[in-house]
Amino acid sequence: MKTETKVRIRQFLTQTFKNDSLEDHTDIFAIGPVNSLFAMQLILFVEQQFHLSIENEDLELDNFRTINALANLIERKQAATPQIM
Repeated sequence: MKTETKVRIRQFLTQTFKNDSLEDHTDIFAIGPVNSLFAMQLILFVEQQFHLSIENEDLELDNFRTINALANLIERKQAATPQIM
């Protein structure tokens, strides 16, 4: 599941940055111009693609800095969210 999550994140970031060589540990806030609009787009992407709600306490830069960090955040949020069958 985590691999699929990383693939989806990488696809979004590749389209955004026009960079297909992103590594799981690449600091996406250091590779190019990032602004508040991008940050909001990233949050919306996570919420919509993974059916999560990003709360104020989740809004730490370290949760969004890398593909690994995003995948970990998503995994934690999914584990904490009851699954409806």
